[in-house]
Amino acid sequence: MWPENNSNLKPVMRTFAASFVFVALFAVANGAAEERGEQHAVRGIVLQVDSAHRTVEVSCDEIPDYMAAMEMAFKLRNAKDAESLKPGTKIRFIMNQQGKTLYAEDVHVETTAVFEPEPIEAGGLTALHKALHPTVKPVAIGQPVPDFSLTDQAGSPVRLSQFQGKVVALTFGYSRCPNPNYCYRLSNNLAQVRKQLHEQAGRDLILLTIAIDPENDKGEALAQYAAAFHADPQSWHFLTGPKPEIEKVAAAYGMNYWSNEGLITHSLHTVVLDRQGKLAVNLEGNQFTPKQLADLVRSVIERP
Repeated sequence: MWPENNSNLKPVMRTFAASFVFVALFAVANGAAEERGEQHAVRGIVLQVDSAHRTVEVSCDEIPDYMAAMEMAFKLRNAKDAESLKPGTKIRFIMNQQGKTLYAEDVHVETTAVFEPEPIEAGGLTALHKALHPTVKPVAIGQPVPDFSLTDQAGSPVRLSQFQGKVVALTFGYSRCPNPNYCYRLSNNLAQVRKQLHEQAGRDLILLTIAIDPENDKGEALAQYAAAFHADPQSWHFLTGPKPEIEKVAAAYGMNYWSNEGLITHSLHTVVLDRQGKLAVNLEGNQFTPKQLADLVRSVIERP
């Protein structure tokens, strides 16, 4: 039994109770921390999605003071996240490492749009074009793309279908483009892909740059445009042809452009086709790195 006069014990009991609560809360918090694991905010481009196994492969941006830009595979915590992801999707998420497993949590799809006057204007004109021509729809991911025939910088005829069995990376541009972040940047991305995948270039990989100013980019002008990027016509074709044919090719990928006071207002698209001639990736804008594009192209090359 407790003594009748136990006033001296009360402070001790309160201290003991407080200590017990602290230890209990620490144990709970420590257990929760172990369950959460080490966490980091990550941004990147989706390379592949395996819905059946609930995994996603991502070309991740650099995380300062933690890791360099690299390809990584993650387990999707939420199975529904796989429904909105496809190769080329730009995402941000929380990386949660638990033991040897990396989880992608709180996944959000980000825009790849360019918030500059020309692409914004092109976007508005694209919306208008869709309203006026509702039946004209770009090729969907996984669908075969239409064949075309154009002429390259060496004056040789080129058909898309002749590259069946190879992966094709394709973009658009014109030599007089005044903004280095548009046409020059997209073609330079292809140059970096060729550099990183030089062993596959010509054998497993073909690069195409389609001139959207065929009235000026032809003959010697087109050859000089290609020479600026040291393009070997065996693996990288700069293509021109009749204006209606160029417009038809561009429309297949949702790429729109218009003459505007002597220059061209246009959207930005970089496309990857698989070995069967089907659309694998359609990147809009320029908010990705050459390495991420190379990672995307490599992942398509390595598909079974």
